[in-house]
Amino acid sequence: MRAQIDRQCVINANAQFWEQMLAMKLDPTSIPGAFYVGAGHIVGSVILSGEWNGFIEVRIAGGLVYMAMAAMLMQPANTVGEADALDATKEIANMIAGTIKSSLPRPCSMAVPQSAVEGDGFCALTQTEDSLMVAFSHASGDMLVRVCELECVHGRRADALCMDTGVAPAI
Repeated sequence: MRAQIDRQCVINANAQFWEQMLAMKLDPTSIPGAFYVGAGHIVGSVILSGEWNGFIEVRIAGGLVYMAMAAMLMQPANTVGEADALDATKEIANMIAGTIKSSLPRPCSMAVPQSAVEGDGFCALTQTEDSLMVAFSHASGDMLVRVCELECVHGRRADALCMDTGVAPAI
């Protein structure tokens, strides 16, 4: 990855959201070959473009998303609906991406975050030279933050590239 983002940068961005905004602690875990989150998890992503092109996505187990939204709304978790969970995931992706963005080359702009419930499970086998993955655990479920750098081809922006190639998460 060309950008100077490392595991600690992602851990700090994640902690800034979860600990400071929700008073929840997620523990970083190693990815010993694979990270898996089951069907029904929620994915949120934000495309960034400019001097750095790529996307930042979060994949969160349903129980953790509902717990987070309940904390945001200061309501019991059983009162949170799917639309609330999707909104929470967009906000989580946006906040984490915004913090990571401050470490990226400038100028770099962020698109509006997207979120969706994933019908299939997701398995991340290994990192590649153009991605960074950090997994987190909580009693309510696991979470993965993935930073994926895309090359800008012939001056095209990352969001157009993602739409053309399907590289970004299918949301």
